[in-house]
Amino acid sequence: MALLSNFAAGAVWAVSFRYRDFRYLWLSTVMQSVGMGMEFVALGWLVLDLTGSPFMVGVASAARMAPFFFLGLVSGAVADRVDRRVIVRWTTVAGALIAAVTAAVLYTGYQNVWPIIALTVGMGSVWAFTFTLRQAYTYDIVGPEAALNGMSLQSLSQRLGGVAGALGAGGIIAAVGIGSQYLAIAICYALSAAILLWTREAGQAAVRTPQSALQNLIGYVDIIRSNRVLLTLMLLAAVTEIFGFTHQSLLPVFARDELGVGSVGLGVMSAFRQGGGLIGLVLLAAMSASKRKGLIIFVVAGGFGAGEMALSLGGGFVSFVAVLALINACASAVDTLYKTLMQENVANEERGRAMGSWVLSIGVAPVGHLGVGALATRFGATGAMLVNGSILLGVSVVTALTLPKIRQLP
Repeated sequence: MALLSNFAAGAVWAVSFRYRDFRYLWLSTVMQSVGMGMEFVALGWLVLDLTGSPFMVGVASAARMAPFFFLGLVSGAVADRVDRRVIVRWTTVAGALIAAVTAAVLYTGYQNVWPIIALTVGMGSVWAFTFTLRQAYTYDIVGPEAALNGMSLQSLSQRLGGVAGALGAGGIIAAVGIGSQYLAIAICYALSAAILLWTREAGQAAVRTPQSALQNLIGYVDIIRSNRVLLTLMLLAAVTEIFGFTHQSLLPVFARDELGVGSVGLGVMSAFRQGGGLIGLVLLAAMSASKRKGLIIFVVAGGFGAGEMALSLGGGFVSFVAVLALINACASAVDTLYKTLMQENVANEERGRAMGSWVLSIGVAPVGHLGVGALATRFGATGAMLVNGSILLGVSVVTALTLPKIRQLP
């Protein structure tokens, strides 16, 4: 921990590490993200192995994201009510329990996909609360002055853990089986919860006089109706989720059917995906003083769409992972910008609900996962990428030209 603190003292892009509780939160997120990276690889490979259907892979990914839509508002209302430092520990423990139950089911040799999808819904519910709480708690600790830096470094921790998890997942599946993979996921979540026990304070920007969760939930309507910036950012995040982030559900299809690299290759692809995100976040953290975050959103989202179109061109494994890294650099950067601007454009006591709004926005992902799965079934994975990338690029260009208020956000 002292090493991180000393590093922050000499690195502008790492200033949030000066905060002790942020360092523990960051390490906890790294460990949880190792489990998430493993789960991403494991779920897609497991469902494809059980069903042989790209569409069912999309269904499984949709099941994981559906709770974001239904629990987004609830998670935000709860986050503005509770001590986020404490509740994030318990949601992480819940993730460990669900992963352990999934491992137990797989150890029995059960071959029906639907119990796996039901447990995936449970894990998605954990993710919905975890994402809301961890993002809001990050802002609590570092305050408004270091908000973009803290959010970027928090996302960086997710990517670092995701790289390690993705690389390990393919090897674990090949060596000891999918059940042991989910047991490893449970252990990662448990260690993440343990690290959080060392956090001490609610944070400098934490809400001091919270309302009830019900009052917060009712207040959501007024916030969304009166705050047009927040509403617009929610809609943009939803579009990016549907036509951008859903490319991830097709990676098992590319690995098995397009590139023929198997589960180990899928792990490498997922690691490059996360590695590209690391690059994007490091660059974004260094731009924490930028006054043109609104404009950057449109530029990066356009690059995201163009990168997806490039995936449709085919080529070998090396060119595929290179483009995959590029589009995920754009993905991680634009996602972090959405989260930061949402929190910066609401009152301090509404930041939990702002992050709940972000979770709600990405909760429309099932529409995208089902859509991209259907497109892949009809036109192949490369055709699906061409369609989605074209739409995302087109929307980015049009909205950049027609939404000057968002474009000019500092």
